[in-house]
Amino acid sequence: MDVVAVHAQAKPDAVAYVEDARRWTWRELLDRRNRLASSLTKLGLARGETAIVYAPNSLEYLLASGAVRAVNALPVPMNHRLVADEVLYILDHSDAAVVFVGDPFVPIAEQIRSRAPNVRTWILTGAERRPWASSLDDLVQRGSPEAPAVDPTQGLGGSMIYTGGTTGKPKGALRSGVNPRLTLDLMQALGMMHEGQVHLVAGPLYHSAPGSFALFTTVLGGTVVVMRKFEPEQALHLIHTHRVTSTFMAPTLVKRILDLPEAVRARYDVASMKSLVVAAAPCPMRVKEEALRYFGPCFYEFYGSTELGVNTILTPADVLRKPGSCGRAAPNVELALLDDDGRPVAVGEPGEVYIRRFEGMFDGYYKNAEATSQTRRGEWYSVGDVARVDAEGYYYICDRKRDMIISAGVNIYPAEIEDALHRHPAVEDVAVFGVPDEDWGERVHAAIQIRPGHTLTADEVRAFAREHLADYKAPREVSFPDDFPRDTAGKLIKRMLRDPYWAGRDRTI
Repeated sequence: MDVVAVHAQAKPDAVAYVEDARRWTWRELLDRRNRLASSLTKLGLARGETAIVYAPNSLEYLLASGAVRAVNALPVPMNHRLVADEVLYILDHSDAAVVFVGDPFVPIAEQIRSRAPNVRTWILTGAERRPWASSLDDLVQRGSPEAPAVDPTQGLGGSMIYTGGTTGKPKGALRSGVNPRLTLDLMQALGMMHEGQVHLVAGPLYHSAPGSFALFTTVLGGTVVVMRKFEPEQALHLIHTHRVTSTFMAPTLVKRILDLPEAVRARYDVASMKSLVVAAAPCPMRVKEEALRYFGPCFYEFYGSTELGVNTILTPADVLRKPGSCGRAAPNVELALLDDDGRPVAVGEPGEVYIRRFEGMFDGYYKNAEATSQTRRGEWYSVGDVARVDAEGYYYICDRKRDMIISAGVNIYPAEIEDALHRHPAVEDVAVFGVPDEDWGERVHAAIQIRPGHTLTADEVRAFAREHLADYKAPREVSFPDDFPRDTAGKLIKRMLRDPYWAGRDRTI
């Protein structure tokens, strides 16, 4: 079903998208979407091919993704904070045929385009113009307003989102299609099925959750309000002005709002909020309690992942009753907690979280069968988190088998950072892990073993990391332990370096 066409016919003059002073009605959105899809078809973008969307939060970002889906191709969001070589790797690995580029990222595109011969078409989404690229505005103007041939078996269309990899390279989590019925069940469980829905996109659209909730709001015929960049008071202004009813935020963003002076928060009416959805990192109880006081009984939390979707949901009624919980199984999701031998653990005991395969879950990692197989036990999949469950079926995430760090809701993979730091001539060995951070959940810590005869400072380590990695991956802390503990096979026992930083806490992530 072409949901944009359905809503455009039912309410052509209602507002579909808002960004600053710009507003697109459903009629205007459908016309632009059809015209861009028509031009993409003429450019040769075919069913199943990939198109990178490397642009800031904007109406054009949503338009590009929608037009790519309309021609049965796969939109692939690009993390804004990657350096040129990281962007190039994803362009190459994803087999991107088309790349949409926003104005802030044109310099990186110019650096790498000669090394990306498989990209057939570059499309600039903003005001910038280059002889080697098409303009999104021009493609919309030249395209046909006729509806594309939407494939009814595609559901809401597929996507591929790159996550970090424990082997040091990002992995493309491929999802061929999302079932609309499952989407409606999920939105209902998160309190987002109501008349007059207005959804605020507060986080970057290249993350799976902000992009998904924007898409789901479009499915429901609600209005999507786009923040180009998160600012806490501006978020309150948009909630107040547009009578926003729902938003998704990582805990860090909620905390930034709650940290505003009370006099500032008092200026804005947030009573329209029906669903404040929080995930992407552990949310401190203090933040939950303050959010309930300020926003009212609209706080929802979920546990999930890019690969496995939303797996548990905590409703407002249970936030205070079940402190530390991430809720019960989400609709259509079956969970199991298993020990290392694949046996179910007892109630209250920790076990690795497995999700039974369901329609709409990711199909696997693109061109990486080995990594896909490592997530599976038959029909069950895991991303390596450890949890316990109580007698009422409420889950509590308590640890992570694999080394991923989550800082401010962003997945950071130590192996990639370790690989970069090992290139420094003064580094003998390195262990990267997350340590507690009250604002970000975790921050990146690098323990360095210096090569004999060399010297190295923490500032030099951080500067070297920023030359080779996105800034958010660079270590915020650097230590130089006297001993790098190893097992009898000589393998570094990283937990012995990490555990002291988490001593005395009830969680280790």
